Amino acid sequence: MVLYFQSRCGEYTLYMGRDKYENEDLIKYGWPEDVWFHVDDLSSAHVYLRMKPDMTLNDISDDLLLDCASLVKANSIQGCKKSSVYVIYTRWKNLKKTNDMVEGQVSYHRPENVKRMSVEKNNTIVRALEKTKKELYPDLCAEQAQRLREIQQQKKREYKKLAEQKKAAKMQAIQEKEARSYDRIMDADLMTSTKDVAGTADATAAEEYEDDFF
Repeated sequence: MVLYFQSRCGEYTLYMGRDKYENEDLIKYGWPEDVWFHVDDLSSAHVYLRMKPDMTLNDISDDLLLDCASLVKANSIQGCKKSSVYVIYTRWKNLKKTNDMVEGQVSYHRPENVKRMSVEKNNTIVRALEKTKKELYPDLCAEQAQRLREIQQQKKREYKKLAEQKKAAKMQAIQEKEARSYDRIMDADLMTSTKDVAGTADATAAEEYEDDFF
């Protein structure tokens, strides 16, 4: 079972597992857009934020960060009793899981990409999020596979569009080059024709002068 929540702004989904075993599935079947939150140095739920495509960690608003951090603090047995705690967060794809780790334990591919923030107890925010809670039983594996297919298809469309743009730009460059070459040829022809006409006129005049003289 996965618990789903809506952010206070209504634009984002937050979700978490019920226990450490469900957390394992969430670690395994996340989406590239997901951001993982956890109370630093304390046991807590694994809360995830599903960002919109092309968003970065820096695009997450302060209010949205507060939603995620408040929720993860409230779902920490020790953290919920404290007035404030530190929460760490990073992209799902930065999570690293090895065979020697216990359930729910993770490390990071790039520790420098893990961010840290302080959050105080905020029951108002937690209650607002709790009102949106839904308990669902999704097929996480199938949903992840579908999302990865969608991303791959989008990349193919973008690649095809870029290739068409490059092809069109190349054709335009060729046409412009041919047009410039044609203009130069026409200018050269005109210059040659003028000289030829002038030369012919002079020669004819000379011949007529000689005929008249004799």
